[in-house]
Amino acid sequence: MNAAKLLDFMRARRSLRAYRDEPVPRDRVEGLLEAAIWAPSAHNRQPWRFVIIDKPATKERLAREMGALLRRDLTADGAPPEVIEADVGRSYRRISSAPLLILVCMSLSDMDQYADEQRNSHESAMAQQSAAMAGQNMLLMAESLGLGACWMCAPLFCQELVMTVLDLPADWLPQGLITVGFPSQRRERSREPWETKALWR
Repeated sequence: MNAAKLLDFMRARRSLRAYRDEPVPRDRVEGLLEAAIWAPSAHNRQPWRFVIIDKPATKERLAREMGALLRRDLTADGAPPEVIEADVGRSYRRISSAPLLILVCMSLSDMDQYADEQRNSHESAMAQQSAAMAGQNMLLMAESLGLGACWMCAPLFCQELVMTVLDLPADWLPQGLITVGFPSQRRERSREPWETKALWR
């Protein structure tokens, strides 16, 4: 793929949240995971971890528990009841109705440990960056496989809850949830020109 085709491909990718009611074949799921592990990673430690969620009962429980915590947080913030219910309902539908969920986690067990907190925080940031790049690889691969996908940051707000619901190892820290399926929607979005976001020095 030459540079122009690659850029066109990247421009075509969209965050799609509505899917047809059909499962994602196993070989395509494996293709997403294979793409993920070829992302760059800090020190080449590959600190990413993935949880594949396709059981309806698991999706429903995760959506329900995350929604309950979201409702409590928004209530504590003083948000209007109609806003709270709209946000909770939207989150529940996105999670429970997607044919496939892939939870992207990071593990600090692969990273360097230091005596000072500042360098440890940098190691944590590098692990987060690595996991996010693995997620981006999956989003691009999903597009190439004819799948729709969307990255949700919600697990960051409820890491312990997600770990408990999914019975994850103690060092698997949730970073993002990718919803995946055969798309039933089209979206057209634009970007601000890069010139508005860049400095030359």
